[in-house]
Amino acid sequence: NSSEFIPKCRTCRRQAREQSGQGAHHEGLSSDEELTPTEVDEFQKSKDNVLEDSRKIFEDVHADFCDIRKILLKFQEWKEKLPDSYCDAYISFCLPKLLNPLIRVQLISWNPLEQNFTELEEMPWFRAIEEFSDAENIPES
Repeated sequence: NSSEFIPKCRTCRRQAREQSGQGAHHEGLSSDEELTPTEVDEFQKSKDNVLEDSRKIFEDVHADFCDIRKILLKFQEWKEKLPDSYCDAYISFCLPKLLNPLIRVQLISWNPLEQNFTELEEMPWFRAIEEFSDAENIPES
């Protein structure tokens, strides 16, 4: 019977934790979901390596081409100076693909499950895109 099996498994796992000295179990949580200190350390090292590597991605890129606000400013200037060319290039379809890598790098360390996480709407890249979108929707006089 499966109902008899579950308490026996829990009892066995509890006894194994008590014998090994791992008393940090929280009742109601599956021990399968718990990470050992070694796994936590490995995860943190891996996370730190990824974050360090992400900082190096745009190291050799000119500031005008790795800052979303500056990129969008270039497109705004293009639209104002050469509106026909801008329209013919279908820029509104190109911008998501162009900005995607820049946004992804900024979201690497973002964790919405943390208590003090930043809302997407408050991030600088989001505000820059929002301002650009608002500027595009202003009717020309």
